[in-house]
Amino acid sequence: MEIKTFTHDMVDGWSAPFPDWDSDRTLVVVFGAPEYRDDQLGLKEIVEAYPSSHVVGCSTAGEIHGRVIRDRSLAVAVARFDATRVASTWTSIDQSTQSFAAGSAIGRNLMADDLKAVIVLSEGVGINGTDLVKGLTRTLPEHVVVTGGLAGDGDRLESTWILADGVLRTGAAAAVGLYGDLVDVRYGSKGGWDIFGPERLVTHSVGNVLYELDGRPALDLYTEYLGDLAASLPSSGLLFPLSIRQHGDTKGLVRTILGVDHDDRSLTFAGDVPTGTYARLMQANFDRLIDGAGEAALQTGIESSSRPTLSLAISCVGRRLLLGDRTEEEVEATLDVL
Repeated sequence: MEIKTFTHDMVDGWSAPFPDWDSDRTLVVVFGAPEYRDDQLGLKEIVEAYPSSHVVGCSTAGEIHGRVIRDRSLAVAVARFDATRVASTWTSIDQSTQSFAAGSAIGRNLMADDLKAVIVLSEGVGINGTDLVKGLTRTLPEHVVVTGGLAGDGDRLESTWILADGVLRTGAAAAVGLYGDLVDVRYGSKGGWDIFGPERLVTHSVGNVLYELDGRPALDLYTEYLGDLAASLPSSGLLFPLSIRQHGDTKGLVRTILGVDHDDRSLTFAGDVPTGTYARLMQANFDRLIDGAGEAALQTGIESSSRPTLSLAISCVGRRLLLGDRTEEEVEATLDVL
């Protein structure tokens, strides 16, 4: 495998010339600022340079390249495989209730006996991430690695885009399949938030929409905890995700806010918040967030190797809002391990 990474910004253009690696075994991954929806010249140039390749990407809340996090840019990785077969697919997600069907469709489109891994990039606002993953994992064999992330929109939580089949799309999910035994795909994920406040029972929810905690409107409780910050919901909610756990479990899952409905006093999250689970608010612990990034790299189990290695780093906008100028320490911690 050969790998090249480079960047683009709307003022200075490309940081390096494109490698002449166009082929059906070439994967091009593009992470870009939301503004590229309105000025697509850079995206069109990369798509035109790789007409036979598999080009996928999504919008972000900041683009990571090397040890630097940028804004209003593209971060691009081109990987040409010697023997590994590559396939790509995409599907529409017009509303979050289609998330499971979208995951299932992606799984069916990529399925083959020698499928090794699936990397998925999805619409980031009108989505139920839990259902998307369920659709994928129930369609694919257990040995297939499934990883990826949801597109970003800064802290606006209004609209995201996906790059699939050479076209910028909204309301969609794109995925890449890697095939054969010669490619090694690993992943790791770690949080770093602190739990605070009392644990509450989820008494009414539907999928990823939370209506009541302990019989009270969920938005009312969040408003009490956030105080003056409540006026900036849903973006301020990124600073206070929810931890949920099933009865008997000791570890919780993190759920990030995607939207609020003031009429029915509900909150919409990026994944399911099932009725009957227990929920607590979370807040930042700066050092734990940074340490968590390093632990995520450790979880990959990748040992020192001379083989070409590409790391796709996906983090949450809430972490960036909290860490501010320290956000690049997450990248440093990850790369120090890798």
